[in-house]
Amino acid sequence: MLLCLCALMIVPAMRAEHLMIIAVNDTHSQIDPASDGMGGVLRRKAIYDQLRASNAHTALIHAGDAVQGTLFFSLYRGEVEYALMDTLGYDAIILGNHEFDNGMEELAAHYRNVDALKLSANYDFSATPLDGLFQPYWIKAVGDKRVAFFGINLNPTGMIADMNCKNLGYRFAPDVADATARYLKQVQGVDYAIMVSHIGYSSYDPSEPNDTLIISQSHYIDMVISSHSHSTIKPGSGMDRIANADGKMITIGQNGKSGKLVATYDLDLETGEIVYKHIPVDQSWDEAASRYTALDRWLDPYRHGVDSIMNNPIGTSARFMKNSSYASQNWVSDASMEILKNLSGIKNIDCAIMNKGGIRTDMPKGTVTEGVIGSMFPFDNRFVILEMPGKELIECIRLMCGRGGDAVSKELRVTYDDKGEIIKATIKGKKINPNKIYNVATIDYLANGGDYMTPMKGCKRLFVDTQKYGNHILTYIKNLQAAGKSIDATDEVRIQKK
Repeated sequence: MLLCLCALMIVPAMRAEHLMIIAVNDTHSQIDPASDGMGGVLRRKAIYDQLRASNAHTALIHAGDAVQGTLFFSLYRGEVEYALMDTLGYDAIILGNHEFDNGMEELAAHYRNVDALKLSANYDFSATPLDGLFQPYWIKAVGDKRVAFFGINLNPTGMIADMNCKNLGYRFAPDVADATARYLKQVQGVDYAIMVSHIGYSSYDPSEPNDTLIISQSHYIDMVISSHSHSTIKPGSGMDRIANADGKMITIGQNGKSGKLVATYDLDLETGEIVYKHIPVDQSWDEAASRYTALDRWLDPYRHGVDSIMNNPIGTSARFMKNSSYASQNWVSDASMEILKNLSGIKNIDCAIMNKGGIRTDMPKGTVTEGVIGSMFPFDNRFVILEMPGKELIECIRLMCGRGGDAVSKELRVTYDDKGEIIKATIKGKKINPNKIYNVATIDYLANGGDYMTPMKGCKRLFVDTQKYGNHILTYIKNLQAAGKSIDATDEVRIQKK
């Protein structure tokens, strides 16, 4: 008996099973490290492989927008990014809005070759080319515990071009999210329900829901992998835990953009405790990444095509302009207005409204290459001139103010209050008249109601171009260079909160 007792005393206590959830979001075609030295798929593969080797149970998740943002997507239309999905070993993926950029036919052709499970609980694909490729949830069994992952997607209206999501059915995210988690727990008998979301930590439009709202109204969701808003939710910051409808604190994480961080969520399957961390995708992983010689060689031909454009100089920039800065946005709007006057022959254009989200990369100081401009303006949009009644123009401006402004030309000046209501709006110093007709330069994405610019949809089109607007900006910069001029802009605030 004494010997048996001693034997029992030296047996280590059984460790509760853990599931290591690994997640990224909004990697946006960042195949190689970005200009700041962060990111890169070889490094991310090294991180994933190390985590899988050191944890008995793992789930690798991509929360959408794997594409769009570098020349790898502009030139090869997803050929690189979708092939990498299985090379990197994702267990489950969801759609971002940019997966739709080349239309659903192309997306379906790529997705048929991707083994990773494709999740969406609130999109109806039955009348689209994506029919049959998605499932609402995935249940992973670990020992006697079951963990479910389900996908929740944003409202395509106002965010995805109509022609790229034709016949896609959408169910309101808050209505579906907790109901799905409840079904998974009460009917499927899962222990944990994890929402993988591409609607954003915060809302782009005040009328649209976000992840924090869904959590606050939820009773059944245990964790949220967030994306779309490019938020860097730092572990321990307070942003990473939101109270649900019962007062329980729910873990939520997100990693900014471009694959510069990898999130890990160590889920104790016995207690439900989650330890959330970030792993920087930096040069410390280069030695481990150097082992992937075959993958490196496979990427080389694609890199060569990208480099041939990135190394082709076309102009000079007087200074660095971050893509989210007023300088960059104002330069684009002013240049677009000038281009459209010459392109259309319509000289009485009153103002320009562009979307700041369409400027995807920074403008460097000094030499500007064709590749830089191609990366800045990767979308397949066309210049448009609209005939807009002042009433609709004011409503568009109100919508812009509600989400913190947008890119406008120097002719248009706006001040608004904390609620997004307009205090003053002028064009060339004169108050906008609701009953007057204005000629407004923009792009077809906005003219079709994108970025929630629904008042533009019914306006008469005076001019619609046939080329990508990025091509015209490329020519504009070449002409500046030929005239001995540099790219430059002012930092003045044209849409300002008071």
